[in-house]
Amino acid sequence: MNLKVNKRDGPAKIGELTLDNKSIVTPNILFVDTARFKSPNFADAILTNIDKKTKKPCLKFSDKNILEKEDYETEKYYIGTEKLDLIILKYASQLFDNSSRFTDNAVNLVEKNSCQKAIYSPSIAKPSNLSLLSYLGIDLFDSTSAITAARNKVMLFSDGEYNINDLEELPCSCPICNSHKEKPAELSFENLLNHNYYALFNELKQVRNAIKKVDLRNLVEKRVKSNPNLISVLRNLDKNHYNFLEEKTPVVNNNVIYANSKESLARPEIIRFQDRIINRYSKPQSTKILLLLPCSAKKPYSFSKSHRFFREKIQMSNNPNIIHEVIVTSPMGIVPRELELVYPADSYDIPVTGIWDEDEKKMIRSLLLSYLKKNNYEKIIAHLPLEILDFTSDILKKATVTCVDHPTSKKSLEKLGCILEEYSQKYDKQNYKDRLKENIECLASYQFGKDAGKLLMKDTEIKGKYPFFKIMQDNKQLGMLTEKRGYISLTLNGADKIKKISKHCIEISDDFELVGSVFAPGVINADKQIRIGDEVLVFKNKKLCAVGVAKMNGSDMKKLNHGESVKTRHRI
Repeated sequence: MNLKVNKRDGPAKIGELTLDNKSIVTPNILFVDTARFKSPNFADAILTNIDKKTKKPCLKFSDKNILEKEDYETEKYYIGTEKLDLIILKYASQLFDNSSRFTDNAVNLVEKNSCQKAIYSPSIAKPSNLSLLSYLGIDLFDSTSAITAARNKVMLFSDGEYNINDLEELPCSCPICNSHKEKPAELSFENLLNHNYYALFNELKQVRNAIKKVDLRNLVEKRVKSNPNLISVLRNLDKNHYNFLEEKTPVVNNNVIYANSKESLARPEIIRFQDRIINRYSKPQSTKILLLLPCSAKKPYSFSKSHRFFREKIQMSNNPNIIHEVIVTSPMGIVPRELELVYPADSYDIPVTGIWDEDEKKMIRSLLLSYLKKNNYEKIIAHLPLEILDFTSDILKKATVTCVDHPTSKKSLEKLGCILEEYSQKYDKQNYKDRLKENIECLASYQFGKDAGKLLMKDTEIKGKYPFFKIMQDNKQLGMLTEKRGYISLTLNGADKIKKISKHCIEISDDFELVGSVFAPGVINADKQIRIGDEVLVFKNKKLCAVGVAKMNGSDMKKLNHGESVKTRHRI
């Protein structure tokens, strides 16, 4: 048995599971197939007690009491004539109602086995929880819950489950429900079972599509609302296993984060962004005035109508380069203007109500306090709506408030313009090119680490127009910033300049011929801080030989024996 991972989205993965010279895609469902319960014709794999002589590809359990074993271990089964190694999450059905214990056990099992073997969670899969279970890193499920639900006259859906006696009409268009003309209560067991099978299989395809798009977390947050226990599992996962999630979450993503619930505040990419703001990032050195602004619906903020108004007032101050813009927003917290192209600051959407809940208030207050403790300004201007000032005014005691009613009203913009002009005239003028270098330095520190920005930007100049900038030194390009990625893409010259302090480094075997991408078997060492989407410096015999983008995290580069580790951009 062999599992080949083709796509990752957090702990979830699309894989190719080879069984006795036949392959199925994971995640997948093992459909029970016995004399009493026939598997559907669309099943990719079946769970059966049919004799070994059958010609069907199947999974056959040799030990019916498998879940009673004492330890997590590799279980031995056979598919056709091939021995099958599966990792079983034992006691899954008993643990599932205890969200904390279930989450702990599932995470421990996935961490222990990485992506090398398929993980099977028996007896708990339903359409409403398939996305969450896949997000935990589980690869295989079965149809037991669909059978149990049919026995109890329950129809399964992606948003919950309903007893047929409580339905006036069938809320479904699957082949079974389309052909049923009587009342829902008259559905037979066989029809109920097949509806549940269709519901499971349809959700499975939704999950696979979400993983392929690297958009599974959005689907998970939709589905967990159907059951308090699912929300509890997700919250336990976010709070108690942040490192497990963050390590597997990419730093670049083209999907929009729909922050429609409390669960969005705890997404690993958002917590990581906030952590880097406080621990890696520092404000542009020459800035004297902090201007706090509200967010905009359009991202990046600079492209929005409201922020164009703000930028006009800043430019009219006659000394714009000593003004530092920081956007106050949920779920991000605070976003310095230099980082507005960075995921997830460039890719989120929230319901705009003007109502802030206590978790949002606590998060923004905490970030503002930490940020202002680290970054000193001579003046603070708060051009924020009154609903934000209500819970931040004690932190911004010395701030000048310029928002009269609405941030983009004529009165508010006029007051903002007057205050900016008055304050900015008190300081020496700052050159645009020097400030631009500082902005890129701030981004580089956020991206590569605290001191990397200064080292990379020393003796350089910036060419191009926002948001497309090139970092140049002695007519050699060190790197480039683009809107699509939001990060600095390095050349070999740029990588060489920061190689002494960069932590985004891997070492490849001296007998590995670097022709194209770097694959996991060739990696002998990798920095654990590397995340999918990070810039990576590739070394061979301790000499820089390539630079590219990570396709798996640093830990997996060392553990795995297959898969693309780094897609190289430049190489020697």
